[in-house]
Amino acid sequence: MPLKRLLRISLLVLVIASCVAAFIPLLFALALPSLTALRTIDSDDMRLAATDYQLSASLPAALVAAETRDPAAPPASAGQNPQKSAPTADAADAADAGENAGENAGENAGSVGSAPADQAATSATASAGSQPETDPPPAPAVAPAAAATTAPRTAPALFTAEGQFASHILAFYGKPGSKALGILGQYDKHQLGALLLAYSDLYDKANGEMAVLPAFYLLFGLCWPEGEIGYTPRAVLEDYIEFAASQGWLVFIDHQIGRYTVAEAMKTMLPYLRYPNVHLALDPEWRTTLPMKEIGTMSAGEFNEAQAIMEAYLAEHELPGRRMLIVHQFHPRMLTDPQLVRTDFARVLPVHVADGIGNPALKRYSYAQNARYTNMPVKGFKLFFESKVAGARWDIPLMTPAEVLQLQPQPIIFMYQ
Repeated sequence: MPLKRLLRISLLVLVIASCVAAFIPLLFALALPSLTALRTIDSDDMRLAATDYQLSASLPAALVAAETRDPAAPPASAGQNPQKSAPTADAADAADAGENAGENAGENAGSVGSAPADQAATSATASAGSQPETDPPPAPAVAPAAAATTAPRTAPALFTAEGQFASHILAFYGKPGSKALGILGQYDKHQLGALLLAYSDLYDKANGEMAVLPAFYLLFGLCWPEGEIGYTPRAVLEDYIEFAASQGWLVFIDHQIGRYTVAEAMKTMLPYLRYPNVHLALDPEWRTTLPMKEIGTMSAGEFNEAQAIMEAYLAEHELPGRRMLIVHQFHPRMLTDPQLVRTDFARVLPVHVADGIGNPALKRYSYAQNARYTNMPVKGFKLFFESKVAGARWDIPLMTPAEVLQLQPQPIIFMYQ
């Protein structure tokens, strides 16, 4: 081959190689967001590192009032009842320790990442080693209506005569008195009620013939470092339960389990079933001794045991109505073997809630993973309002009621944190 021709070929190869090398970084940069999104879908990153939420701008502006606390509502530092070996550091050290625990540790950015700080900061004033208050008195036949700021609406029925859902449920999530743990703690219960009704109206206009029933979702047992549990006081829970009952609304009481067994967690919540408007929830993300460092886990067998415990308690105490038992899941580890969850209990209805954080595409994907388990036909969907905490994440953009209602199967419960 002539030397000149060989040189031309070599030069052409060199030019082509240079062009390819120049375009590789560009192609990688264009593909990286998609690759990152795919990783996020299946990773623990679909959670929050801290959770101080503000109301979405889609609410009527007139309802977003100044935060003037109701004198009857619990103060921001309302004490928790730590279980067994709760932290005993002084308040300043405990707050610092909690802040560190609440940071985004590893992959798991949890939805209540600030919980250790909130709980630890108040542990100095709570009696170490105290147990949850597990024997509230029977609910009054007629819940007091005096707490309502306006005449309550006539609340819709939850079930039809045939036992089917007559209403969707719109729930605001959080811990009373704690602005760091969800919208429920950012307002007193009267202000929160007005906001809850306004958001319920948005769904009621979009969901066709079904009604919308408001609900409070109360964090009761919060996971602390090393899996200890801090409890919201009984008096605070009863205040919200009775206010909700006066409006005809529901209440969900949530336990994060921590280092305890599922059965132990259930037994702390059972006495509140004396109130006919109370339902229960388990969040196995926090069933661990390493919160914020690993995702907790619960088996289908343990969840079935929880249903059986709840069913037996309702029967033993002759308590009325069917009750829901929520289980949260955004990761396969949280509920193992979900296809084995039973739905044949006469009085207990399991609800499978998808609560991953992200953009609408990611949230639809997460919901679709839960939807595969048709043995649990009643589904829920959790959304995250914008956060004011530096470094925290939330749903961007927040899905509209119309978009949420397009999910298949259609969720029964819409939950906002």
